[in-house]
Amino acid sequence: MDSTQNSTVNTPTGNGAVGPTTEADDPKQNLNNVINSVQKTLGLLHQLYLTVSSFNVASQLPLLQRLNALVTELDSMQRLAENCNIQVPMEVVNLIDDGKNPDEFTRDVINGCIARNQTTKGKTDAFKSLRKHLLEELEQAFPDEVEAYREIRASSAAETKRLAQAQNVLPNGDVKVKSRPFK
Repeated sequence: MDSTQNSTVNTPTGNGAVGPTTEADDPKQNLNNVINSVQKTLGLLHQLYLTVSSFNVASQLPLLQRLNALVTELDSMQRLAENCNIQVPMEVVNLIDDGKNPDEFTRDVINGCIARNQTTKGKTDAFKSLRKHLLEELEQAFPDEVEAYREIRASSAAETKRLAQAQNVLPNGDVKVKSRPFK
């Protein structure tokens, strides 16, 4: 089968049934088709290079055939690429244009996330420390009121936890999502 043709295959639909889908619907298959087309194009370019580098009058027909094959494969690659929805950050494209490794972008993004995470953790720890210090000071000045506050807070936390469990909500407020297999 040509890589540009679609075939119908049966795949699970997530509810126990099996339904038909086409290869054009499968993002991994679309990407594999584009990768195969790129590899075929690179092979054609290499053949074209060899033909041009040893060009003579007798090799004109093979040169034209290889040029036509290259144009056909580039057209096929364009059609296959339309089925792929891949978004590449402009920073990655610029790094590649500058001759740098795109892994640098990933490393920089991860390092930035780590730095922001550490900053946020520091702020959270500072607020926890402030809260603890304030409660200690308030407890010395107003012991009855602080005890009432702690009781209210404990009952409120228990109620929130009960509601969260009833609604599949995590303690941090996020909602649990049931994972479904991708089609």
